[in-house]
Formats: sequence, C-alpha cells, structure tokens
Amino acid sequence: MPYKRACFIILCCTGWLAACASYRPAPISSEQTGQAIEARSLEDPALDQFIGAALAPQNGPDAGSQPAARTTWDLARLTLAALYYQPDFELTRVRLESARAAVVTAGQIPNPALSLGLDTSPITLSPTIDFLIETFGKRGYRIDQAQALVDSARRDVVTGAWQVRAHVRAALLNLWAAQQRRELQQRRLTLQDELVQLLERRLMEGEASSVDVTRERVNRNQFNLALRDAERQIADAQTQLATSIGVPVASVEDEPLSFNAFEQPVMVRSDDLPLLRRQALTGRSDVQALVDQYRAAESALQLEIANQYPNVDIGPGYTFQPGEGYQFTAAASSALPVFNQNQGPILEAEAKRRTVAGQITSLQAQIVSGIETALADYRATSASVATANDLNDEARTRLAQIMQQFQAGDADRPTLVLAEIELSTTEIGSFEAGIQQRQALAALEDALQHPLFEPDINFIPDELPLSAMGPVQ
Repeated sequence: MPYKRACFIILCCTGWLAACASYRPAPISSEQTGQAIEARSLEDPALDQFIGAALAPQNGPDAGSQPAARTTWDLARLTLAALYYQPDFELTRVRLESARAAVVTAGQIPNPALSLGLDTSPITLSPTIDFLIETFGKRGYRIDQAQALVDSARRDVVTGAWQVRAHVRAALLNLWAAQQRRELQQRRLTLQDELVQLLERRLMEGEASSVDVTRERVNRNQFNLALRDAERQIADAQTQLATSIGVPVASVEDEPLSFNAFEQPVMVRSDDLPLLRRQALTGRSDVQALVDQYRAAESALQLEIANQYPNVDIGPGYTFQPGEGYQFTAAASSALPVFNQNQGPILEAEAKRRTVAGQITSLQAQIVSGIETALADYRATSASVATANDLNDEARTRLAQIMQQFQAGDADRPTLVLAEIELSTTEIGSFEAGIQQRQALAALEDALQHPLFEPDINFIPDELPLSAMGPVQ
C-alpha cells in the first residue's frame, strides 16, 4: 500500500508539472523593430496572402489560396494593407486576444489547498485538502462578464478598422485631388503664359499697354505659385497615405493607384436615409461595443449581489498516529456576513451599469448630430457643385462662340486665349466644389458607418483573418 500511494503521488505531481506553462523569452530590440518598419512594402507576399484571405468570400472560394491579383491599389486594398500594417489597429487585436484570455481566467475552478499538520507529542500527522465551493453561480457570472467584454473587444476591432479606412480614404482623396489640381493648374498656367507672350509681342508693336501686360504677368505668377502648391500637396498626400497605411513613403510613391472610388461617387438617395440612420443608431460597431459593455456591467452586478453570500471551504483529511492508525476527518468553514453584506461593491456595480447606459445614450446623440452635420454639408456642397457646373457650362458656351468668331476672323488670338483661361478657371472651381462634396460624403460615410465609396466591396469581413496578420511590431 505505501508503494502504491507513493506511485500515485508521483503520477499526480508529474501530471501537474506537465500541465504547467513554461516561460518562453521574447526579447525585443528597438533597432530590429525600426528596421522591420523601414522594410515594409506593399509588395510583401504575406500581405498578398492576407488580402486574398480577406477578399476570398467576395472573389470566390479559391481566391484566398492564391496571392491577391492586383494591378492597381484601390481604396479597399489600401485599407486592407493598413489593417495589416497599422500599429494602432494591431493594438486593438491584442486587446481582443487579452479579452479572450480573460474568459479562460474567469472560468478557472479554484485549486484545492493542501495543508499538513504535525504534532510531536505524540507524533501525529494531519494532512488536509481544502476545496473552495463557489455558491450562487458566481463562476457563471464571471464567465458571462468576460465573454461580454470579448464581444465588446471584437466590436472595437471593427471600429478600429473603420477608423483606419477613414484615414486611408482621406489621404487617397487628398492625393487624387492634388494630382488633378496640378494638371488643371498646369493647363491654366500654359494658357496664361501664352497670353503674356501675345501681349508682350503686342506691347513691342505698340498695340497693347504696359498695364495690361503687367496685370497678366502678375496673374501668371499667381498661377505658377498655385502649381507649386499643388505639387507640394502631392508630396504631403503621399506622406499622409503612407502614414495611414503604416509603410515608408517610398513604398507608395511608385505604386499604381486607383481613384475610381472618387471619380464616380455613389450619391445618397433621400429615400435610403431613414433606414441608414436607424442602422447607425443601433448597428454601429461602437454602439454595439457599449451594449456589450452594458451586458458585462450587468453580469458584474449579478456577481457582486451573489458575493453577498459566502463561499464554503470543505476540508476532508485524516490524522495518523503510530500505533493508532488512520482517522478520517472533515471540516467546513465559511465567512460570516456580519459586518457587511457587500453593499459597497454592489453600489459601485450599479453605478457602473448606469454609466455605461449613459454612454450609450450620449454616443447615439453624437451619431445623430454627426449625421445631420454631414448631411447639411453634403447638401450644401452638392448645391455648390451644381452652381459651379452651370458656370462651367456657360464658360464652355462662350469659348465655343469665340472659337467660331476666331475662325471667321472676327476675334483675335488673345481673346480666344482669355476665353480658354476663363474655362480653365471655372473647371478648377467645379473640381474644387466636387472635392468638397466628396469630403462631405466621406464624413457622412463615417457617421453612418456604411460604405459609400466602393460600396460593393466589403472591406471589413465578418471575421478578419487575424491569423494571417503579422505580429505586433
């Protein structure tokens, strides 16, 4: 019997040691992480696999097994690249994993405690094993609370993805606007330069005044400065785009980009607004995250109410005296709720629940305000676009008339160039109004948390392929 008892104890200890986790060192070096960031590229094969896995439900079942086919980087793929690289988004994934680990912690059953008593007169051994029995479903409330926080963290990942998309979209829109602005400014500057040359030639022939020439030279200088400013905006937008993705600027400068999402934006129909508004008030990820936090607060309150009732410690054991043999014993203990019945923690849990409820109401009020503000801006900028387009049409009509006069010999070349400059100026005004309209549409997209640019592409799948994403740098 002693031999069997010793073997049993050895087997239990061996099983316990095998189940224990071991420490695995994971040193970090700022130099290595810096080099890893500098080496990031949109041509990374691992990034291709992540994009392919993310778009597989939309591109077909076999799309995820192959690198993502792409000739240009559109808004959706750039957003997925940012989800892969962006450090801030990686932190939301880490918080999700931490919340999942908390579920394991909440579900753990308390280990028994072994105590050994020794009395020397006479020699008496008294080993006892204490088991903690949690009463009134406390372990279940802890698990429910932890699971609700996991759901909230998962919603936070979606919210983080929307924020990443907003940054990428703003940078890509700014880059497209700067490139288009440079082309328009270059065309106007070319026409203005031709006008100045024509007037300088007339001035030499005595057919133009120096005042007219000076005025047009000043206009040319202003147009030249506007062109330089557009070129600066391109560089700034490229830096902004690279920062929003989390890659060096050099990896963005030579990549072919697609601006189709902005060239033909989807206009919002007034009939769709009531449904989109209701969906935003109840279905936005940040709203749902707070609802999950409210569930967690309710479980925390239930747990504190259950904590009014003490747990029970049961300690079976035995005593051994030489010559006397074994004698089995049993003991039970429990805290006595005499001085308090856990009133303080219960009140704190109730206040926490009311706080989360107030946060939900406050967030929904902010959503309504954001939608109304974005809608007002969108309608105002749409009216500006219509006015600018009318002015542009008028300038184009005048240019066509002057062109006919020029071909008939009734108008000179400077008059024709002036009409072309006028049309170029109205085109710039129309383009700028269109940019403002797209910015208002982007604000409305954020407020509704509903894709209005590239609406047919689900850039946030129901479950992001987190396993395909790289570790936090």
